[in-house]
Amino acid sequence: MIEKLFKLNENKTNVKTEILAGITTFMTMAYILAVNPSMLSASGMDTTAVLMATCLASFIGTAVMALMANYPFALAPGMGLNAYFAYTVCGAMGYDWRVALLAVFVEGIVFIVLSLTNVREAVFNAIPSSLKKGVSAGIGLFIAFVGLQGAHIIVDSTSTLLTYVSFASNFHTEGICALLALIGLMITAILHIKNVNGSILIGILATWIIGILCQAIGIYTVDIENGFYSLYPAFALTDFSAIGQTFGQCFQVDFSNVSIANFIVILLAFLFVDMFDTIGTLVGVATKANMLDKDEKLPRIKQALLADAIATSAGAILGTSTTTTFVESSAGVGAGARTGLSAMTTGILFLAAIFFAPIFTAIPSFATAPALIFVGFLMVSAILNVNFDDASEAIPAYLCMLAMPLAYSISEGIAIGVISYVIINLCCGKANKITPLMYVLSILFICKYIFL
Repeated sequence: MIEKLFKLNENKTNVKTEILAGITTFMTMAYILAVNPSMLSASGMDTTAVLMATCLASFIGTAVMALMANYPFALAPGMGLNAYFAYTVCGAMGYDWRVALLAVFVEGIVFIVLSLTNVREAVFNAIPSSLKKGVSAGIGLFIAFVGLQGAHIIVDSTSTLLTYVSFASNFHTEGICALLALIGLMITAILHIKNVNGSILIGILATWIIGILCQAIGIYTVDIENGFYSLYPAFALTDFSAIGQTFGQCFQVDFSNVSIANFIVILLAFLFVDMFDTIGTLVGVATKANMLDKDEKLPRIKQALLADAIATSAGAILGTSTTTTFVESSAGVGAGARTGLSAMTTGILFLAAIFFAPIFTAIPSFATAPALIFVGFLMVSAILNVNFDDASEAIPAYLCMLAMPLAYSISEGIAIGVISYVIINLCCGKANKITPLMYVLSILFICKYIFL
């Protein structure tokens, strides 16, 4: 049954590898169970309701991805998109969270239509091979940067914007977190070099266990006010009735205070960011897993994009921001994931998290940081496949790779890559390499910077 559904032999993998990789993906994504409710609560939404919606939307999207596309890509409410939801639409613009949920729901419907009509697939296929390699490498740098920040290894600085952590100051909170993350990174790297299966997952668990021991003997100190929580897993259950506070609320919008023009602006912003975050993630993770065919296309991409769109609309109905394919799927790919069995494992764990959410949310960011940093190393190697003898190909790939961590956005990296690719090749007499859709994309990106 499992072989028939997921074609393990065809993809040169096995049940044990896929399940371990699925657990690894979940462990690197589990932070969303804590971050998303906290972030969306700023818009006035109930945190427990958002937590349940997050779990359910992640399960639905990931299960659809597994069964329809047979890819090891996991989905959850996207970072960046939830920040835009809470702090821009509901914060700066002052709209009720129900309006934002409706915009997310409509976005999902639009994407379902675009996925069925091959528009999103055409966008994916229009991106040149060199840019796809740049996207993969850029995502590697981006998630490594996220890991470095999550572990407090890289911290804010008034003089240089960012700097390396001072281990001596605040050692029992920030300093020990950074040190534990570096220890976990070394554990993960050594196990990987020694070809130990599940090295990334072992690294996460080992780092967390060492952290628990540090808390037990007083080296790590709980400081809730500054975001350093207890590392002990909490054994408590979720209030299931809370989901009623957000379920279906996207259809309860009072349009008396919302103009159609402003609603369209909100919708377009969600559309732009989600489309290119998803495409960028699919390009990057699929490239690293060698899933692209000889024409640099991803087989069954229509099903993958459709799963993403279905999850977005389902998530809006349940009560969460845009659900999208997660770049942390690359952690599972790095651990050997190649089929939907890995994704299904991740999805089931998200479903189980409804019952044991307090346990999963106890996994600290410094424990998942080594996985993100190490997978960043695995992904950045894609840049080696770019032809650096052809600067018209290499420079846009480089700019794309550079922009993602610095702009803290996958979609911004793609935008800069596409625009620079078109301009450089057009001005250097190589217009024959540029597809019509690349022209369209570059114009759309430029308009986005002007009007949005």
